Parts: sequence; C-alpha cells; structure tokens
Amino acid sequence: MPTRQKPLLRVLPSCLKSIESPLSSVYKNMAGGSRLKGFLVMFMVWNCVVSGQIACAACPSFSRLISNGAYAIADSNGRIVAACQPDVPLIPASILKIPTALTALSILGSQYRFKTLFYMDSHHNLYIKGFGDPLLISEEITLIYTALMIRGVDRINSLFVDNSSFALEHQVPGREASANPYDAPVGPVVVNFNSVSVRITRQHTIVSGEAETPYLPIMKELAQDSLPGTYRINICQQSCHPDQQMARYTTELFRAIQQSMKIAGQGDTGIRSVPADAELVYTHYSSKTLEELLSSMLKYSSNFIANLVYLSCGAHEYGYPATWAKAHKVMEQVLRQQLGEKAASAIVFEEGAGLSRNNRVTSRAMLAALNAFRPYSSLLRKYQGCLTKSGSMKRIYNYAGYLPNGRAYVVLLNQRKNTRVAILKKMRKGRYAPFVR
Repeated sequence: MPTRQKPLLRVLPSCLKSIESPLSSVYKNMAGGSRLKGFLVMFMVWNCVVSGQIACAACPSFSRLISNGAYAIADSNGRIVAACQPDVPLIPASILKIPTALTALSILGSQYRFKTLFYMDSHHNLYIKGFGDPLLISEEITLIYTALMIRGVDRINSLFVDNSSFALEHQVPGREASANPYDAPVGPVVVNFNSVSVRITRQHTIVSGEAETPYLPIMKELAQDSLPGTYRINICQQSCHPDQQMARYTTELFRAIQQSMKIAGQGDTGIRSVPADAELVYTHYSSKTLEELLSSMLKYSSNFIANLVYLSCGAHEYGYPATWAKAHKVMEQVLRQQLGEKAASAIVFEEGAGLSRNNRVTSRAMLAALNAFRPYSSLLRKYQGCLTKSGSMKRIYNYAGYLPNGRAYVVLLNQRKNTRVAILKKMRKGRYAPFVR
C-alpha cells in the first residue's frame, strides 16, 4: 500500500503540493483500520481535484476566491477571452431570468401587453378571466373600474374568478411554503404580486401598508401573529390551497375598491367559469409593455413576474391553458434557435425564475445567452459600473452581465463564501488569465 501512495500524491496540482509531506507522514504512521481511513481521506482529496472542486488548479487567477465555481468573459463577438471551468454545470439562481427574458422577447415581443377579460351576466355578476398579468395591482384595478363605469356598469353583485386559462401540474418548483413574497404562488388571475402589505401598530392594530390598497379581511388573518412593524406577506403559506386563496384575495380587493368608488352591489365570491350567455364588457391591457415589465423583473429579481412570463410564453406558442410543460418546451426551442444546440443543452431548468435547486447552467452557456441578450442589456441594473443580474440563494452567489468595456461576464459560485464582489472587481481591472483553448 505505501508504494502506491507516492504516484497519487505526485499528480496533485502545485497548489496542493504543500500537503503531500504531512499526508505521507500521517499515512505511514497509521496501521490497520487507521491506515485505511488515511487512504480514504487522501482519496477524497484526489477526488476533489479531478472533479474540479478544488479551484486553485483550474482558476489560478482567483485561487483564493473560488473554491467551487466558475467564471467566463467573452468579447462582443461572443469569443471567450478568459474562463475557469466554463463547462461545469452549477446552480444559476436568478441569473436564469436572463434566458427567460430572452425567450419572452422572442415569443411575445417587446410591445406585448398582458390582458384580462371582464364579463357581466344578466344578474349583474362580474367574471374576471385572466391570463397571468403580473401587474394587476391596486392602481390598475382602479383604472379597470373607471373603464367599466364608462361602459355603463353601475352595479356589480357577485364577483367570480375564471381560472380556466391555467392548468398547472403543480405550483412553482423550488417554492417553499414560507411567508416570504418570493414564495408567492402563481395563477391566471393574481393581484398585488399575491402578497399583502400590512402595518401593525404598537397597539397591535393591523392596517394596510400602502395607500393604494384598502384594508382587507385577509390582512388580519395573515398578520395577526406578527410583531409591530411593516410587512409584505405571501398570501399562501403552509397548507394553503393556492387557487382558493388567490381567488379570495382577488375578489376581496376588487370588492373593496368597488365600494371605495361607490359602485353598488353585493353578492357571492369565488371561482366560476364564465357562463355562455355572459357579455364581454371590457378587455383590460396592462399599463406596462413586456419590455417595461422585464426591466422590473430583472432589476428587482421578481420570481413572481418571471414565472408568469415563462408560463405565458408556453401558452402563447402552444395554446391555453398554460402549463409548465408548454413553458419548458418553448424555452428549450428558443434557446436552441438563438444559442445553438450545445449551449442550449447546458441550460437545464424546471421553471423560469431560478428558484429550483435542480436548475443548472454552465458559464459558457450563460455567455451565449448574454451575447443573444446584448440588444436588451439596458434592462439590467448597474452595479459596480457593470450591467448586472445577480443570483443568490443559500451558498449560491452568482453574477451575469456586461463589464464597462462591453465584454459579457459570468461568475458562478456554489460555495460557502461569497466572494463574487471581489471577483468582479478583479475582472473590471483586467486581472485574469487569458483563456487557453
């Protein structure tokens, strides 16, 4: 056994040579089971090296900053000029929103606007049929009621949500049942990002946290156990039934704004399909174009917007109702067309926001996406002088965007320590080794 040890250690990269002597000494002084343990320890070290986990061998320019990750930089023609482990698949988190945005711009077009249909039956009941508009917020609902009044609607009795344009196999992959707004569910008719803004006074009075939104009964239910302060709370937590909760929130908000605008009527609420004899009285188009919506999605990293856009792409291309399968199919199709088969196959995704830890990208594939996205680079926010999209989860710290000189860059870190800012600073100064093909 000891004679086999030396060749193994001899092939360790230079940055690990310093551990050769101590390991050999420890190993030679072991006996029996302890010696076997010593061999296993050294085997684990070697396995780390060959699998690319010890980055000092692969990333000499960033050996102190990257322990499990990759980076790459490309010129304006897409040619890689610097890279470390460009073909290692890693969890992308929210930088996946760049391929999602690219898909949406290709399928829907930059001037696309989400629509919501409003029907009335002979009993003055209002039916809301949506198609996943992410910006159906309180201010938009006020505009909708104004438009309905102009069209002669002066009474609304029952309020129903028709959710037939979505047939999701499940809720968002990677979504948790937490109170955090980024875990909000998605659906065809959704208001205020499926989260409520509340303020709790020192006297423990619960009030709306925003002037545009009236107080709603759902606010008390969601915030009653919280301490004084201001919160934005996901409407669907723990054992919540998403469809029922989304319909409840929507109809509560519509009813409250109806009353504030002095429109008569009262009645039931819930989920119900538009009856055949109901009349389409108004089609509401979002105040924001897709390009404006994507700017908000990327700058504020909205998972909610990203997945509604993603689902809408699939339905637009393959027909309603929207499903995860249709969305996945269309994004694969767009990426193959725009990035090529090899790069597209290196972007693995279960949803469009980057929530799932089963998503994977390589830095080479992300560079290809950035090259295709270059005409829309201004949609990214500016950070450290660079147009940048960040991606963050527990032990995931990623950047993707464009350096001040116009070169596309990617930093993928799936490690304990967040060193992405230091890496970006070195990139900006040109402190990286040239890429050797």
